[in-house]
Amino acid sequence: MKKIKYIVLSVIFSLLFSACKSSKVVDRPIEFEQDRIDLTLQYMKDRYGLKRNTPEIDPKMIVLHWTAIPNLEDSYRAFKNPELPQSRESISGASQLNVSSHFLVDQDGTIYRLMPETTMARHVIGLNHTAIGVENVGGTENTPLTEAQVESNIWLVNYLSDKYDIQYVIGHYEYTNFEDHELWLEKDSGYRTEKTDPGKDFMDKVRSATKNRNFNKVPSRK
Repeated sequence: MKKIKYIVLSVIFSLLFSACKSSKVVDRPIEFEQDRIDLTLQYMKDRYGLKRNTPEIDPKMIVLHWTAIPNLEDSYRAFKNPELPQSRESISGASQLNVSSHFLVDQDGTIYRLMPETTMARHVIGLNHTAIGVENVGGTENTPLTEAQVESNIWLVNYLSDKYDIQYVIGHYEYTNFEDHELWLEKDSGYRTEKTDPGKDFMDKVRSATKNRNFNKVPSRK
């Protein structure tokens, strides 16, 4: 039964990748076989109370990040494997599912799609079930985010908003503002991490360039 389930999901993933091709996007899939599928489904059940047969999401939000890793290859490797590395002790208690993202944007602005946009990635506490993640290579002192990345994030926000009912575009540092929001599903009130990515200046540029989309304002922190 598991083998049949895996074959069906693999076909779905392949169709999703081929259906959303774009000249601006390079597909570079991370590992997403049965072990990662099972971990994702367990995460959705344990963290959000969602019992699903497939790890699909209904995107209502885009969350922008930085990797805090200075190069593309190391950033990609951080997401590639299904399980968390031992170095991620601060979040391993919540699940062994590795962190991931739907898109990874290199310093030169090249956009890589790591997984289908409607499959859940672990990239933001409380909101993974409805959020598309965009990671940007860098964010360290020696590799700040670039203008090329800003432009690619603007393009991605417009591209994704044309495809889905996107209501919010937020920086990772703003995720806790949603704790009392209807989209928030995290069941553990003690499971939080402090974030600063991708920076207010970066978000201001993206928001200014996409203000015609009339996204909802981020809730005020209470």
